[in-house]
Amino acid sequence: MAGKDRKKELARQRYERQQQRRAQEAARARRLKIISAAAAVAVIAVGGAVFMVVTGKDDESTAAGPKCDYTAGRGPASKDVGKPPAKPAYTGTVQATVKTNNGDVEMQLYGAKAPCAVNSFAYLAQKNYFDKTPCHRLTSGGLNVLQCGDPTGQGTGGPGYEFANENTSGATYTEGTLAMANGGPDTNGSQFFLVYKDSQLQPDYTVFGKITKGLDVLKKVADGGSDPKGDGKPKKKVEIQDVTIAGK
Repeated sequence: MAGKDRKKELARQRYERQQQRRAQEAARARRLKIISAAAAVAVIAVGGAVFMVVTGKDDESTAAGPKCDYTAGRGPASKDVGKPPAKPAYTGTVQATVKTNNGDVEMQLYGAKAPCAVNSFAYLAQKNYFDKTPCHRLTSGGLNVLQCGDPTGQGTGGPGYEFANENTSGATYTEGTLAMANGGPDTNGSQFFLVYKDSQLQPDYTVFGKITKGLDVLKKVADGGSDPKGDGKPKKKVEIQDVTIAGK
């Protein structure tokens, strides 16, 4: 084949390959659009289904309200009082009073926002789980909390069960916040902390209430310091004598 004819043939082949690639890319683009549209329809359908489940009057599971899954904990119960019922006892605001040897701390619990945490806390309180137990940890600096809820006073004890995190999306831990302590995601038990001054924490801890009265009690304890300084046992002993619950 002459050189000139060879060039024409190569040019024609390149053109055909280009056209083939364009056709393939156009077909692929059409497939992507169809997949995207199908996905959008699926999302709308799922959204509609969720809406029907949430608002449907005939849905028995929704009418029954939320249910909590309390699973076996990593160790034995420090004080064995059993497990809370799966169905939360409270769906609205719950008033709680923690009576300590230093004074009372009154709290409002978020039964709607954190039903499983409130259900557990109220259950343990009514079973006298917290009675005569120490608040074992006091921190200061970026983290300003008093931690309680372990009958052993060592920071390792729990009720023998665990449950999942709640109400953590966008959570902040400002002065007066009441939150669950944990050993990692979804390992809530009986330990909780009270924030006596704004604290810097990642939103990894279930916020289940706020302090409404008695913040001065916590600040007096904080003023006494901890051993070791900054994070340790409160120098001013704090013992929970009783926790009472009133709600609906």
